[in-house]
Amino acid sequence: MLSYVTTNEGKVREARDYLDAVESVAFDYTEIQADELGPIAARGAREAYAHVGGPVIVDDAGLFVEGLGGFPGPYSAYVEETLGVERVGELARRAGATRAYFRCVIAYCDGAPFEATPEPIDYGDRRGHDLAADERATATTDDAVVAGDLPVRLFEGAVPGRIVEPRGDGGFGYDPIFEHDGRTFAEMATAEKNAVSHRGRALAKFGEWYQERSD
Repeated sequence: MLSYVTTNEGKVREARDYLDAVESVAFDYTEIQADELGPIAARGAREAYAHVGGPVIVDDAGLFVEGLGGFPGPYSAYVEETLGVERVGELARRAGATRAYFRCVIAYCDGAPFEATPEPIDYGDRRGHDLAADERATATTDDAVVAGDLPVRLFEGAVPGRIVEPRGDGGFGYDPIFEHDGRTFAEMATAEKNAVSHRGRALAKFGEWYQERSD
């Protein structure tokens, strides 16, 4: 069974559109500070794998405003909690920086190595990388090797849009200020949003690869 380590059941429902069997697991993994989404998701996937003891996926996502140097990017959740969504929208519009995109990285770890494919692999700091697979599989988050020795496959999805005045009552986070194809994410029904979302695009890539790995 594949575990999606998240407390957001909406993410799990979305994942089931692309995966035959996936369950949600609540686990408070470490969210490190980094300038890119990949290392954050990869570290979380390693800790989640050590906790669950089986195949896991973890995701990290953010809103990247091009004219603001990619802000808030990997810090989107923190900025939402501190500045607020409407304030971010105001900053972008005042700067004339309305071009933006949502990005999501799905990180997968099952304790085993991967064959070469176009998707990147995060090896962390490679400490203990030569340990036997069964030693890695029984590691806990207190073990030094967990932080960097397990390979993690990364799958990215992105969707372009622009920053607008808040519109719509649906969605969550930055959805009311992010317009794609004439409507904000908050104006779309859940199924419509999932069909074009950054997370959906990352899950589609992962689902195709995971089916081949499972065969």
